[in-house]
Amino acid sequence: MAPSPEAVRLARRLRDLRESERLTQKDLSSALSTGEVRVAVATISSWESQSNPKLPPEERLRSYALLFAMTAVPDRVPREQDLNTAERERFGALHRELVNLRDDVRHHQAGSPSSSGSYTFDFESGRITLICPEVPEEGRSPLADETNPNHTRLYRYADLDALIEMWGHVRASNPELRVRHRLPSEVSADHLSGHLILIGGIAWNRVTSRLLRVLDNLPIRQLTVPDLADGEIFRSRDGREYRPVWEERKDVPPDEELPSKAELEAEQAQDAWRGDTPRELVEDVALFARLRNPFNHSRTITICNGVYSRGVLGAVRMLTDDAVRERNEAYLAGRFPDGIFGLLMRVPVVNGEAVTPDLEISENRLFEWSPEEETHEP
Repeated sequence: MAPSPEAVRLARRLRDLRESERLTQKDLSSALSTGEVRVAVATISSWESQSNPKLPPEERLRSYALLFAMTAVPDRVPREQDLNTAERERFGALHRELVNLRDDVRHHQAGSPSSSGSYTFDFESGRITLICPEVPEEGRSPLADETNPNHTRLYRYADLDALIEMWGHVRASNPELRVRHRLPSEVSADHLSGHLILIGGIAWNRVTSRLLRVLDNLPIRQLTVPDLADGEIFRSRDGREYRPVWEERKDVPPDEELPSKAELEAEQAQDAWRGDTPRELVEDVALFARLRNPFNHSRTITICNGVYSRGVLGAVRMLTDDAVRERNEAYLAGRFPDGIFGLLMRVPVVNGEAVTPDLEISENRLFEWSPEEETHEP
C-alpha cells in the first residue's frame, strides 16, 4: 500500500534537514544516540523512506529541532538552555513544523486505520514489557534448569509461540522503544509504569493488586470448571459461558498404550481425554483486551489470553498475521474509536494449528465490550 502524502512530506523534510548539513545517516545516528537510547542507521533510513516511511516518536523530532537549530550542527544533541537567542527561535519554529507534520500523519492514520499495519501496537513512547507466565516446574524441559550446561531461559516461559510472535511484531513496530519480556516474578515498578502486554494465564499474571483491579473492570472473567483440568473458560457479566469445542478422535490407542493420569497431569493434557477416549481440540476461545494502565494513563495494558495456548496464539495473531491484520485493525479502530475495549473470539484449530480470527466474520466475534457503550446503557 502506498504511503500517505502526509507521511511522505515528513520523511522528505527529515531527509532534507540531514542533507542540508551534508550529514550521512551514520553521522545523524551517532548524534541522536545518547546513553541507553541508540538510534540505528536503519531507523534513520526508515524515517526518511519515500516508499514506506515509519513515524518517528515526537521526542525524537525535538532532538532533530535542537540539532538543526544550531548555527553549526554539533556531534551531539544540545540542551535547549545551551542555544542562543537566534538558535532558540529557529528551534521553536522547526519543532512546531515537525510536530505539525507528524500530527498530519497521525490524523490521516486515525481516519484510515488500514493504512498502518501496526495501528494497535505503534506506541508513541515509553518502555514496553511483555509479561508471560512461567511453566510449572514439573512441566519444564530439563533445559530450563540453570545448572544444565545447555540452559535456555526461554524454556521457563509458557505460551512461547505467542510470546515470540508478539515480541517480533512489537519490536518491528517500535524500533526506537525499549521492549523487554519478563516472567511475572521479574516485573518491577519501572515495568509497570510503561506499556504492558500480558500473554496468557491472566491468573498467573496478576502481579499486583492494582492490576487486579484493572482486570476487574472487564465484564469478562476466566474461571475454573469441574469438567476442564488444563484450561479456564470465560464467563461474561450476564452469566454466559464461552467454552472450547472438543471432538472425539477415531484413532484410539491400544489399552497398553493409554497414558496414566500422572502422565497426563505432567503434560497438562488431561482435557484431551475422556476416560479412555482421546479427544481433539477443534475450537478454542481467545480474549483480546486493551485497557489504560492504572500506574500511568498515557500507557496501556493489552491482554492476550485463551482457554488453552491455541487461544492465546489466536489472540496475538489476530493483529500480527499479515493475511488479516489490516482488516482486523480497521475493524477495531472503527468499532472502538477510544481504543479501550474487550473482545472474545473463536479460534478454530485445524490439524493442531490455530487459525487466525478474521473479525470481519461476525461468527468469530463472540463478545464485545467498551466502557463508552457500558456508560451509555439505559
